[in-house]
Amino acid sequence: MLDSQAHLKRLVVMALKKKKELYGERAIAENRLERFENRTKVRRYEIEFTCPEFTCVCPRSGFPDFATIYIRYVPDQWCVELKSLKLYINGFRDRKVFHEDVTNEILDDLVGLLNPHEIEIKADFTVRGNIHTVVTARHSK
Repeated sequence: MLDSQAHLKRLVVMALKKKKELYGERAIAENRLERFENRTKVRRYEIEFTCPEFTCVCPRSGFPDFATIYIRYVPDQWCVELKSLKLYINGFRDRKVFHEDVTNEILDDLVGLLNPHEIEIKADFTVRGNIHTVVTARHSK
């Protein structure tokens, strides 16, 4: 009985290794954040995004973490391209990362790409273990 279970497990592992990569998985893996020129430089204005389906993995427990990521920025010369942002955010899905680190990583990556007048990232994580975590990170010139 034990040998047949081990054999079945090996077959499942082999099948998973042969699994064809889906186009969405490939797009996320190959994604790079992109920007385009801000065409309205005559005034300062805010751009806001809400990413309600953010997921990552707790590096201590391995359990999934779910959050809504709020991005608010005042562009200078550059704006972020939305499809690249979507794929970038989805790239955290299987990554083991702490709440505080992921919020600051997103901020650092967007500051490096855009060099905005100001930017704020707010990560509002779903309750886990009776604790609701909200991490907010800001940058301004």
